[in-house]
Amino acid sequence: MNIEELSKFLVKAKTSTYASDVAEITSQRKGFKELEFEEGDWCYRDSYSGFYCAPGQEVVSFRGEPVWAMSYNGGMRKKYHENLGFAKQTFNFLKEALKRIEESRPFRGPESFEQGDYEYVDESEGDVTSFKGLEKIFYKGELVFEQDYIGGLIIQKNFIQE
Repeated sequence: MNIEELSKFLVKAKTSTYASDVAEITSQRKGFKELEFEEGDWCYRDSYSGFYCAPGQEVVSFRGEPVWAMSYNGGMRKKYHENLGFAKQTFNFLKEALKRIEESRPFRGPESFEQGDYEYVDESEGDVTSFKGLEKIFYKGELVFEQDYIGGLIIQKNFIQE
């Protein structure tokens, strides 16, 4: 597996699933929503549950073996949990930010993005092999959404030569 190919695949997969309103696939777990993207030897699956707060996990497999994963948790600030229209508007903005993912940081969206009254800010450390970060969305300067994420390569024990 090539790290550069992984980064390119992640950009394609992420912009082709949640950010693009692709149809959900049959979930492996009750109560979860799942999205999938496949290309050649690569397969990406995003699995999450919830709406206002929707923790989840993304997993990339190469030739049928899991090689990369990212977990995320967070969502709308509690005071917005009863405002469905505003939450949908915020998530639509999040999708616009996520469409701007970069191969150099193929975790979430760009470091910053603004559109109308919304601002997206993402702070991360590490690279595709091991990283963690925090993304935030502000509406008219007020924090309305935040989410932590962490992930990196999956190294199986049979990968190491003795």
